[in-house]
Amino acid sequence: MTLASPSTAKASGPVGDQPVVYTLGPQEAEELADAARWAAESCGNPLEEEFYEQAWRQVELLPEGLRAFLQEFRHREPATACLVHGLPVDDAEIGPTPDHWRDAIADKSARGQEAMLALCGLALGDPFGWATLQEGSIVQNVLPIRGEEDRQSGYGSEALLEFHTEDGFHPHRCDYLMLLGLRNPDAVPTIVASVRDVRLDERDRAILSQERYHILPDTEHIRQLATDDPDHPALGKLRRMESAPAPVGVLFGDTLAPYMRIDRPFMRCVGDDPEATAALDRLMAELTRVQQEIVVGPGSLLIVDNYRAAHGRRAFTARFDGTDRWLKKLTVSRNLRRGLAGYRSGLRRVIV
Repeated sequence: MTLASPSTAKASGPVGDQPVVYTLGPQEAEELADAARWAAESCGNPLEEEFYEQAWRQVELLPEGLRAFLQEFRHREPATACLVHGLPVDDAEIGPTPDHWRDAIADKSARGQEAMLALCGLALGDPFGWATLQEGSIVQNVLPIRGEEDRQSGYGSEALLEFHTEDGFHPHRCDYLMLLGLRNPDAVPTIVASVRDVRLDERDRAILSQERYHILPDTEHIRQLATDDPDHPALGKLRRMESAPAPVGVLFGDTLAPYMRIDRPFMRCVGDDPEATAALDRLMAELTRVQQEIVVGPGSLLIVDNYRAAHGRRAFTARFDGTDRWLKKLTVSRNLRRGLAGYRSGLRRVIV
């Protein structure tokens, strides 16, 4: 079995909020693989709701040091991102990078890594999925798809994936975004920028905290259902969120240590508001100034606090030959009950 080489984190500008890091030892990696194997055998498919209704009991099987690290990241909020290195990934065993997410969710070759990711997610909170994405799979796939090179999504490659809060348009967006590297031979970096590091004057902070902005659903949430299931009830809900979005602030919470929601390609101001636009542009410039590049290599897990950081991805040229970058993605809520009215009937972990 081949263990990951460590991911790298590199600052593009002066930053203070560096990721906290935990590296699994060989025995811990073996314990994690055993726990994932047991969970997959006893609880089923990590892509599906039923797995999580059983697997929460298996969190105690995680290596003690890893479990403590993840729980401390949640409870103390020491940084806006953390990295775990050394999760077991065998390049030959997982097979080629799939051509499409549909192929990836049908393939069981990375089921062990999906279960590892799921158990780590349960240590942070409650994993959930979206009815609008990848057929409702709770563990999703980030990989380049031919013909989608220029899209602002996890399937693009040639275009810079701009800074955004994961699913920033939605009131029940995740608290934590988790990305597990399976393959990344070109060292394509994820970019992360912490709201803790930006410098804004009091006027800009006040403007950005006011409900002067709309964040529209990103096109991926609408596109998949419009193509595959145009009568799905989630599609009508998203169309309404697109045509009549609720006004929101970009910064919220503690004025001295705010949280943030942002997705510049899908944002607009409420009415003609050059002052709000300028403040948003200055925030984007600050996020660019303090951005960090993190290369998520095979066997490394990046966890981003979705309330304190924006993230994106550098452009790259995909080969579409089975060797391209491939990550597994999981979104986690600290309080699943806050979104119960928005979940699919009979399922507590799939948002419509």
